[in-house]
Amino acid sequence: TGQQLTFLAVVLILVVRFVTGPLSYAANTPGGLFAPMLALGALSGVVFSQALDWIRPGMGTQLLPALMLVGMATLFTSVVRAPLTGAVLVMEMTATTSVAVAMFAAGATAVIVAQLCGAPPIYDTLRERMLGTDDR
Repeated sequence: TGQQLTFLAVVLILVVRFVTGPLSYAANTPGGLFAPMLALGALSGVVFSQALDWIRPGMGTQLLPALMLVGMATLFTSVVRAPLTGAVLVMEMTATTSVAVAMFAAGATAVIVAQLCGAPPIYDTLRERMLGTDDR
């Protein structure tokens, strides 16, 4: 039916976008920040949806739109460290508020995990790069 091929294509796109985003920033290549981040989050939701389908057939398919929205908000939140902004941004873009609680919960978890990993917020890193105070 092509579903396995489609899943492999989604995983490939996710990996390529994940690798090329930081490469373009490292090379000072102009590009967006929001759209690639939101696309990666949505693709992560698609992958998680497929994983749920393997565990319990039909569940991932049913939750696909919600998982994509939560993935978008969560990735944005973990990178920017603004859980309220991430959830509200996705709700405004999609006019969907039905998964707001899930977006807030996932966003709070994402902020905690990012802090524990020691990853700085993206805007702090960009500010240091622009000012030339990057100590790395």
